[in-house]
Amino acid sequence: SQSEQQILSSQLECAQSIKDGVLEEAKCTESDRVTLFPQQGSGAETQTQSALKLLQVETETLYHKWYSEDLYVTSILYEREVTKREVTGAEVTELVWKLCLAHSASYQTADLFMTLVFELRHLSLEALRALWQRSSFKCRDNWQPLIDALPSCATEACVVLMKDLIASGEVEEDKVEYFFWSFAFIPNPTSGMIESLAPLLKSPRASQSCFLGVTALVHRFCSAHSSCAIVPAVQSVMRILGKFLGGNCTVQDSEHLSKMQLVLKAIGNAGLAAASLAPALSSCAALKSHPMEIRLAAVQAFRRIPCPVRVSDSLPQVTD
Repeated sequence: SQSEQQILSSQLECAQSIKDGVLEEAKCTESDRVTLFPQQGSGAETQTQSALKLLQVETETLYHKWYSEDLYVTSILYEREVTKREVTGAEVTELVWKLCLAHSASYQTADLFMTLVFELRHLSLEALRALWQRSSFKCRDNWQPLIDALPSCATEACVVLMKDLIASGEVEEDKVEYFFWSFAFIPNPTSGMIESLAPLLKSPRASQSCFLGVTALVHRFCSAHSSCAIVPAVQSVMRILGKFLGGNCTVQDSEHLSKMQLVLKAIGNAGLAAASLAPALSSCAALKSHPMEIRLAAVQAFRRIPCPVRVSDSLPQVTD
């Protein structure tokens, strides 16, 4: 049948000339024949000829020592050139407006958002507060670019602004949770960040993400500062958590039991900073009158506390 006959036939022939391992010349001829109606012998044929010839070989470029000044090794993840100009609040406000107008699924939106994050890092707390007053509006689909960009900013000023927004109730609950979880990923936390966030732990409405986010920030800070236990901001957080323990983790009801478990988990999250609470944790784990959940949580709270502290406080065996 006609469907079984070959409609397209092609042929490619090339001749190459190589000298001393280098291709000097290549000539190719390609023929393509299309036969639409084989019985009638009608069709079309094309022939293409191409030639590639080596013209010259340049000598190797000499390496100059001064080139090394511009070379460095770094990760390309989120790398961006340092902004040498002064960033103003008005420019960032305009950037937020552009984000609102841009198509949500475009490359332009992604680039604008990254620019917003990097420019927020150059603003002072006062400038950020003024920016919030001008740019806290919602775009289409209730999107607030500034709310989404703040957790990626990771400066002390941005953290303080996030704390202010949480305390004033100006952001929705799901965004509050988003703020708290982002604290665990701040690469270089400061004592000022911890100091600003510590009061949130005292709130009766403090959630699990609040306790775990703040103490994760403390742990990262202490990982970079071996003497973090003497930092006033860290001591403030640990005093607040210590008051929740009450000396031996006594609980009155099921609601208090859940809160005590959360506090013990947060203490374990804090790591090195929790060394001062080791005696209280030992008491919590040792009292057989306590619920087993509390005793186990107290033992697990030692997970990041240095071994010498554990040994000196004679961590007990939890037995029934």
